Amino acid sequence: MEKIVHALWRDPREDPAGFCRRVREEVGPLLVERGALGVAVNVADEAARGAAPAFRSCAPQMEAFISVWVDSANRASRAPFDEAVGSLGGRVASYAVSESQPMRNTRFPAAPGERTPGFIQIALFRRPPRVAREAWLDIWLESHTQVAIDTQDTFLYVQNVVGRALSFDAPRYDAIVEEGFPPAAFGDIRAFYDAAGDEARYQRNQASMRESCARFIDFDKLDVVQTSQYIIKAPA
Repeated sequence: MEKIVHALWRDPREDPAGFCRRVREEVGPLLVERGALGVAVNVADEAARGAAPAFRSCAPQMEAFISVWVDSANRASRAPFDEAVGSLGGRVASYAVSESQPMRNTRFPAAPGERTPGFIQIALFRRPPRVAREAWLDIWLESHTQVAIDTQDTFLYVQNVVGRALSFDAPRYDAIVEEGFPPAAFGDIRAFYDAAGDEARYQRNQASMRESCARFIDFDKLDVVQTSQYIIKAPA
């Protein structure tokens, strides 16, 4: 089984709310009908706006993501799913990824098709040229993983290593991260850093997280999008 992450840009002529609705209510279920082994939809809708600070290196920035689990990401096998995603009419950038889940969502489960409580932060970034690939993977997937879990109030942590771009004009990203934060962290940076009511802990956690990220991320090459998540079909 392989995982494909589609980053989506809305046609500027389309209403943002209508675009988000079509992603989750039309395309998500259509992918399941066409045989996808799993489908997750993330939309930068009004319910997620202002949840946490954003970073932008890609302009315009993507407004939705669809993760699709399939038997094979080769062109012929993925064609029916690509066609469904392409029916949205805007720009699509697709990536085949290797997924790791150091933390599964056991705190805020939602029924299929329902919004996951809180918000999901999607971060996309490149490997800095100053760091060799093997060292970069070791820093991110090994030592940084625990730092991220220890310094933030996350209930979901997914690391996707980009294996290859599947669309010719896809922006270059080497990593796509999905992090879930509880409702209490919405608009509250101290709760985001698991330090509500504790200024010293907040300062310490924020500094530790930024210091760790700086080892393997160039912040000017980072995109962070706050989204609402809908699991249409959980992968087996």
